Amino acid sequence: MNRQDFYYDLPEELIAQDPLLDRSGSRLLVLDKETGHIEHRIFRNITEYLRAGDCLVINNTKVIPARLIGEKIHEQGKVSKEQEDTPGAKIELLLLKRRENDMWETLVKPGKKAKTGTKISFGNGILIGEIMDIMEEGNRLVKFSYEGIFEEILDRLGEMPLPPYITHQLEDKNRYQTVYAKYEGSAAAPTAGLHFTQELLREIEAMGITIVHVTLHVGLGTFRPVKADNILEHHMHSEFYQVSEEAALKINETKKKGNRVICVGTTSCRTVESAVDENGNVIAGSGDTAIFIYPGYEFKVLDCLITNFHLPESTLMMLVSALAGRDHIMNAYEEAVKERYRFFSFGDAMFIQ
Repeated sequence: MNRQDFYYDLPEELIAQDPLLDRSGSRLLVLDKETGHIEHRIFRNITEYLRAGDCLVINNTKVIPARLIGEKIHEQGKVSKEQEDTPGAKIELLLLKRRENDMWETLVKPGKKAKTGTKISFGNGILIGEIMDIMEEGNRLVKFSYEGIFEEILDRLGEMPLPPYITHQLEDKNRYQTVYAKYEGSAAAPTAGLHFTQELLREIEAMGITIVHVTLHVGLGTFRPVKADNILEHHMHSEFYQVSEEAALKINETKKKGNRVICVGTTSCRTVESAVDENGNVIAGSGDTAIFIYPGYEFKVLDCLITNFHLPESTLMMLVSALAGRDHIMNAYEEAVKERYRFFSFGDAMFIQ
């Protein structure tokens, strides 16, 4: 299976740069995964496609202000002269995954300035990061030292890690969070959830639909381009997930009654498909998942998916193709481009039923 099989041509002006004022006012492309039939709706019309007994699975992870801009420190404890001589030459650090004891897996730019032992100052020394190790694919293991509470310092110094294709400044950083975001730890938002308002969620619950919360802390691995021509050679980064006893029970009850499990976003999908046993039962617990879903995969839990439009040749294009079939997906994307849908994180949504 080739990476190029999941390519489509996207005009740059269709990449959404700003979130809509009304979260649920996005457009919604409804795709029948069996027939390929397409309908064009507004996101709040999602209620017309849900029915009593369904279980809606949402990812309650919260994006942290994971982008830090700092300066290299010389061994004498001063900011690098090389940095001072080059105005604006900074080191950018992106927090990807929390390890233990203030240790984080990070992405550092420019990497050549970040050898093992390098120390970086953030906020004039409020936070100091030391590079402890260089990991696979160039990620750095960084140990932080500071006084006070790490989350408060990060909130003060960090910026929201918007994807590189978004060039506009985000005026309200809460617009890159879902309304149900709770547990901090993501380097990117589970963007399918951005379309929901509290009012819409209440309306859905009133219809007799169970809403279940799971957690998957989104790393940048989800969005990494697939570089190998043969997609089976692609290496997925692992991400932390957690499924509570209550969530597992409700999902399993839904399946036993023959009702549908509808995942909001590929992250919720990857969580439930990672937490399932050989009998199709979701098991409560936590761990790391590097599940890679591509055509040929048999879904054990998920029946339907609410998702955004994904980057060409991405693992997420492969996931939706596994669910609806590559031909149906490519046709739906072609239709979305023709109809001038908005793409990617702040873009419109798709319901695959």
